[in-house]
Amino acid sequence: MSGLVIRNVLIDGGKTAVDVAIESGTISAIGVALPQASEEVDGKGVLLVPGFVESHLHLDKACILDRCRNETGTLEGAISSVAGAKKGFSEDDVYDRGRKVLEKAIVQGTNAIRTHVEIDPGIGLKGFHAVQRLKHDFAWALDLQICVFPQEGLLNNPGTAELLEQALAEGADLLGGCPYTDSDPNGQIACLFEMARRHDVDLDFHLDFDLDPSWRHLDEIARQTMAFGWRGRVAIGHVTKLSALCRKDLLEAVHILKKAEIALTVLPSTDLFLMGRDSESLVPRGVAPAHIFHEHGVCCTVATNNVLNPFTPYGDCSLPRMANLYANVHQLGSAEDLETCFDMVTAAPRRLINKARRIEVGAEATFVALPALSGNQVVSEIIRPVWGMKNGKFTFEQAPAKLLQASGSPDSSEQLEAVRDP
Repeated sequence: MSGLVIRNVLIDGGKTAVDVAIESGTISAIGVALPQASEEVDGKGVLLVPGFVESHLHLDKACILDRCRNETGTLEGAISSVAGAKKGFSEDDVYDRGRKVLEKAIVQGTNAIRTHVEIDPGIGLKGFHAVQRLKHDFAWALDLQICVFPQEGLLNNPGTAELLEQALAEGADLLGGCPYTDSDPNGQIACLFEMARRHDVDLDFHLDFDLDPSWRHLDEIARQTMAFGWRGRVAIGHVTKLSALCRKDLLEAVHILKKAEIALTVLPSTDLFLMGRDSESLVPRGVAPAHIFHEHGVCCTVATNNVLNPFTPYGDCSLPRMANLYANVHQLGSAEDLETCFDMVTAAPRRLINKARRIEVGAEATFVALPALSGNQVVSEIIRPVWGMKNGKFTFEQAPAKLLQASGSPDSSEQLEAVRDP
């Protein structure tokens, strides 16, 4: 057999190890004891998955803590501080910071990303053009989907609509919104739906980012989704208001999202950092209970959002870590619940960004190798991948850790096991 064979791996939750043959970037065979190939790799019992998917990330404003801080710790403080720093961004600056984040994401096993890029008269299209370059230059390792959006408002910010139109004409993949920063939130929503229809693109809104359950924009998003025939093409992110609802009102929201086929993305790190700042005790978590929506058939994802900036002053781009954080916040501990968390950083976001992948004969050979037996183990132990591949070519690898004897010399008998019992 020509090509490459990766031996002794687990796929699709299987308990029996198999071999995977790859030719010309495509999976050509899966089975036990496949014929010898010109190149072979021992998988050592790793779990192969199609890869982690980042459904909500901001590359353009990542890694800027050296130039701005969120003094208040609030959402308003974050928006204001970034707005000031953004005036000094250049295309090369955005590219260099975005590159660092993508390199981190790749070695954490992420091979598909939806990134939101701010568009307004202050920054123009500099951030967008930088991310377009990143999309091209990192295509060898991941698929990058660009969502352009008006972080600082649309109708209150003359010239922004024209720039969004230009970005869409130049190849932006979809359109985002941020109604809570606009002088006319419902007007922004209507304008963006009209624009999305003209360009035939999906929509992804930053929405209801506070803890006041007495009002919300969710209902208007759902109404416009149905009116424009955009079911299955709209996502909403943050929606921290959902964490403040009683069970009855929460299930009503579940019904609304399910009927309109609106996806829900939760950003645990950012939402925890920014919400509840005005509480002195029993501080609310502010993280929407996506797992409840998932139980009722809503497409739900967990994502990173920001990395090392005033919205989120930490982050290593590990989606298993983010899924683990979400599980901690919502006190999820059963194997089934942790598998749900795993699904929300793998299969669910893959459906959202239209990058469905399966490890099967005839599919592209794109996957990552995890030293684990199951998705729930990956989440519970925050397991790092050992290598990844895209279209039949390896994209990264990292050696397993070793324990060292007191003398400082490695002892092979003490090497950490690649796969531990769950």
